[in-house]
Amino acid sequence: MHIIGITGASGAILGIRLIEELLGAGRPVGAIVSAAAWDIIDYEIGGGAPERSLAKLMTRRREGRDLSLLTEYANDDLFAPPASGSFGFDAMVIAPCSMKTLSAVASGYADSLITRAADVALKERRRLVLVTRETPLGRVHLENMLRAKDAGADILPPVPGFYTRPRTIDDVVDFAVGKVLNLLGIRHDLFREWGDGEGDIG
Repeated sequence: MHIIGITGASGAILGIRLIEELLGAGRPVGAIVSAAAWDIIDYEIGGGAPERSLAKLMTRRREGRDLSLLTEYANDDLFAPPASGSFGFDAMVIAPCSMKTLSAVASGYADSLITRAADVALKERRRLVLVTRETPLGRVHLENMLRAKDAGADILPPVPGFYTRPRTIDDVVDFAVGKVLNLLGIRHDLFREWGDGEGDIG
């Protein structure tokens, strides 16, 4: 299982698209959405935030999506399986990762299920990817990123790759999601790899 945390930064679509791709690849997903993230989803996306249900949101976004592999956990439920090191999830991604969440992860302040699961990933030496969302970056942000990196996390800001010649917002989102999937070792077709011909500069 892959654990996906969605926190209260702009860009909740990054986490939602990642979950959709993982489910489409037949991978079980445990999803955790913070209260602030639900507010962002309601504002930026709509279509499921009032019910606080990713399953309902995804059904409305993409009809026919098989959601049998999706498990949703409450962020305040520290008795949920991802809070324990004995729960063998494969990897965790926080997308988007707010600077507040980054700070908590970097300092080991596990006061929610998202930050506790991230702490578990680090202590159990499992992959943890933080899709950090903020710009410009202050010194504290950069120091927290370095601390998280030194602890074992991967830092992946959703920076667009213009060599793919994106035409829509979906193209930009899919590029960032594809980069996450690359780190997780999961094949995808969200963008063409550099060197495969189309999209190369020449």
